[in-house]
Amino acid sequence: MRYRLIILSSGICLSLILTQACFGQFKVVRLVKESVPKNVKYIGNIINAIRWTDNIGDNVVILTKHKKKSNDGYIDHALYAYHYLISSDSSKLTWKVYDNISDCDVDVFLYFLEKSFAVTDLNKDGKAEIWIMYKVSCQGDISPVPMKIIMYQDKKKFALRGTTKVGVSTNEYMGGDFSFDDAFKTAPIEFRKYAEKLWNLHKVETWNQ
Repeated sequence: MRYRLIILSSGICLSLILTQACFGQFKVVRLVKESVPKNVKYIGNIINAIRWTDNIGDNVVILTKHKKKSNDGYIDHALYAYHYLISSDSSKLTWKVYDNISDCDVDVFLYFLEKSFAVTDLNKDGKAEIWIMYKVSCQGDISPVPMKIIMYQDKKKFALRGTTKVGVSTNEYMGGDFSFDDAFKTAPIEFRKYAEKLWNLHKVETWNQ
């Protein structure tokens, strides 16, 4: 079985986020396709897969991307994120994130920002927070691109949604704003601070796809 063990302190998480995915004090194992538990089901090609243990149990998170040709000749694109709890002989899907773009005849922006993928324990309750960030748009211009941060702790979902920041002249920009959902608004302040810092690290549009 091939794997890589990563142990980082949550205090240096954001300083490392520009160069690699970030993980808190949990002992996080990166999984390759062959080391994903056989009873874990997913659609698409694996972008990232990890495993760790916290107060909730033995956790596996898998990020995938899937493409297929539609009946009208377009390529349909989809992103998935899965969280499973693993026991000795079974697995239980506890949440799933799904987004897609269909019938797009211009530029498709649908991808995870891998360097933002993180597992933290910001409120130090022994339950991991899983952070996923991605762009989702079908557009043929240089307007701001919709972008999302989705965070889960246990089965509770938190979402931040907005657009990237785009330069329209030397000193003029548009976009870059975001809004918290109700779950984030009433969450521990550590969650909102981390989400805002994560957003600011990635809000400037680079036009990578």
